[in-house]
Amino acid sequence: MNTDQTIEQLRTLRLAGMARRYEAVSALPVHEVQNVHELLASMVQAEVEYRDHTRTQKYLKASRLRYNALPEEIVCNPERGITREQVLRLSDGAFIGRGDNVLITGATGSGKSFLACALGRSACLLGYRTLYFSMNRFMDTVTQSRLDGTYLKWIKTISHHKLLILDDFGLKAVDADARLALLDILEDRYGNSSVIITSQLPVEAWYNFIDEPTLADAIMDRLTASAHRLPLQGKSMRKKKNH
Repeated sequence: MNTDQTIEQLRTLRLAGMARRYEAVSALPVHEVQNVHELLASMVQAEVEYRDHTRTQKYLKASRLRYNALPEEIVCNPERGITREQVLRLSDGAFIGRGDNVLITGATGSGKSFLACALGRSACLLGYRTLYFSMNRFMDTVTQSRLDGTYLKWIKTISHHKLLILDDFGLKAVDADARLALLDILEDRYGNSSVIITSQLPVEAWYNFIDEPTLADAIMDRLTASAHRLPLQGKSMRKKKNH
């Protein structure tokens, strides 16, 4: 069996990382080729790295994050009310493993969505399935899934994602279906998976915004029981970018 056949068989077996590494090694002079044990270890490592990269790209694409943001791009200073330590602590994904939530509040342009997407990107890189919704799209999806009878299937699909991001909560009144959907989702995720919510409204105003005491009690209890609160301060980041 020649080298080309071996490479082709590796590809047929869906071992693309190993195939690439073996192809590269086969082009080396004989005296530079590793011994069999080192070569095998190298090929296995290449496959692991290839699969990790492929998975990450798949998760990033499926997440539909609004911004291609990185944690290191977050501006951290006393004026904004957020520290580099807070960003790094959330970027390591430990809060997702614990099933904690993150509640980001602040005025328009304060960087809420950017921060949420940076944490979402970090989650994808760590191997956590992530899903992003603007609240408008979330409510539209709830309505559509109710109409076409796919609501339960949709809720189940969301439960497969370890991190759910709901952006711009509080901009538009939440209807009865959206309130129930939010409660269903939080009930499924409580203590197991995480939610990041961004809002212009302070967390203390969310109860009245939900505008249905029984559901508001249940929703807020599940959201805030184990949550990291990040009230962003300062002037609009958009104005700074435009200068």
